[in-house]
Amino acid sequence: MTVRLADAAATARAGRLLAPLLAAGDAIGLVGELGAGKTALAQAVIAALGAPGAATSPTFTIVDEHPGGRLPVWHADLYRIERARDLEEIGLDEIVGRGAGVVLVEWADRFAVLPADHLRVTLAVDGDGRTLDAVGTGPRGRALAAAWLAALAASG
Repeated sequence: MTVRLADAAATARAGRLLAPLLAAGDAIGLVGELGAGKTALAQAVIAALGAPGAATSPTFTIVDEHPGGRLPVWHADLYRIERARDLEEIGLDEIVGRGAGVVLVEWADRFAVLPADHLRVTLAVDGDGRTLDAVGTGPRGRALAAAWLAALAASG
């Protein structure tokens, strides 16, 4: 199901609606072109989970950890990663496999880093707004996508 997001505020609202549905071990892949809203959505999720401080794009740090909220969050950005073996150096596979919190991965379509059961969120620029498409792979991913899309539909 595709949802239309009218503006940046709607993207942030979508992230805030996703956060209460998340549980330890959830992995979310964020896909879309530059400026599609991947970081904005991730920032809203991180803030809604109660992580202290403002989340920024981990484009240069590659992975940022946000402890201290309802769940710890690891926010990764694969935009600058050129080779799969570079992922070993940053330990992303260990973070994803740990299951201690939520993993948000921007540019998740560049490398197969997420577990088989995850939520894939594709954002696209659509005129003045954006479209969001959420697809779950595996039982938890499908349940999460369905619950989130229902929450988005109910919120107007």
